[in-house]
Amino acid sequence: MKEKLYTIPLNDAVNADLECPFCFIERNVEQDLLDFVLGSGSSYMESDVRGDTDREGFCRTHFKKMFDYGNTLGNGWILKTHYQKLNQEMKNHFAHFKPQKSSQMKKIKKAQPCAPRKNAIGLWTQQKEDSCYICKRFADTYARYLDTFFYLYEKDITFRKKIQNSKGFCLPHFGDLCEAAEDALSDKQKEDFYNDMFALMEKNMERLYEDVSWLIEKFDYRNKDADWKDSKDAVQRGMQKLKGGFPADAPYKQNK
Repeated sequence: MKEKLYTIPLNDAVNADLECPFCFIERNVEQDLLDFVLGSGSSYMESDVRGDTDREGFCRTHFKKMFDYGNTLGNGWILKTHYQKLNQEMKNHFAHFKPQKSSQMKKIKKAQPCAPRKNAIGLWTQQKEDSCYICKRFADTYARYLDTFFYLYEKDITFRKKIQNSKGFCLPHFGDLCEAAEDALSDKQKEDFYNDMFALMEKNMERLYEDVSWLIEKFDYRNKDADWKDSKDAVQRGMQKLKGGFPADAPYKQNK
């Protein structure tokens, strides 16, 4: 099947032959977004972009990655106007805040940090924690890649065979794939898809187990001269398989 512009990144990710093609895509898209927000194009100086970043802010993970990226002035401008909007919003919430009536039972009960928040200020801060300019734009892009995956899986036999012979997916992205399959595939297609994917994941999770196990065995003095096989980078690949991402990656920095 002839490649189209929107299928190239997904084919590139599969051809990279890593532990998860969606981790590969996630890294590339996230780096592109960091370049867009803080790179030499100075998108943070555009009023519409700053309007969005002022409103949506960034999550803890992406603030850390923005700090590592290295554009101090750009980060400073983004923070300045975000603080202006946030402080205005906070004062408005404080002005209209009324604490809930406390019952005797509530006083006796211990606080449960993981319970749903009922306090208006707590709910507002939770909304701020959950809001991120980069996360939102990645989620939109990621959804399109999931759609493209199923399009290629059904229409392109070469792509399907590559997936069947691949190293599978990390568990988080595999879960997303299974969730998306419920709407993307017919009942017959689901049967074939799950048969293929379950076998693929079982084989590759076992492969990671064997790689990590042999890595441990290599620390036994009796195996010091034995071949490392595929175990030298088993720790980072094993972590990726379980939680996604690339644990061994250095911070992504601005190209100057």
